[in-house]
Amino acid sequence: MSWLIRLFLLFTLVPFIELVILLKINTHLGFGATLLLILLTGALGAGLAKYQGLVTWRQIQKDLSMGIVPSGRLIDGVLILVAGIVLITPGLLTDCVGFVLLIPPARNLIKQRLRIWFQKKVDTGGVRIHYGPFS
Repeated sequence: MSWLIRLFLLFTLVPFIELVILLKINTHLGFGATLLLILLTGALGAGLAKYQGLVTWRQIQKDLSMGIVPSGRLIDGVLILVAGIVLITPGLLTDCVGFVLLIPPARNLIKQRLRIWFQKKVDTGGVRIHYGPFS
């Protein structure tokens, strides 16, 4: 499946699923409680993402000052950034994904899978490094 089709499905199916979930919750809890739930999960998630992002930033600085390449911590930072982005997006499905990304053991598992996926791409030639506009 091409990346364009995957991107299209991501930007159409995810919002549709989020809407269906929110409408179901709205029928059970009411509009006010549903809105409060969205706002609370967004605020809590943004706060947690900010805290973990600052902790990770300090760890990166510490590693750099000791001469250690912080590759794993940089991946943590990117995953925390993604978590923050999806947590401020209205919807409970994206909030669940964001909260999972903020759990360090879950993030470590995702990092391992990303490393394996990226290594396979490098080994099969699926990743090309360009050093400039004409390389």
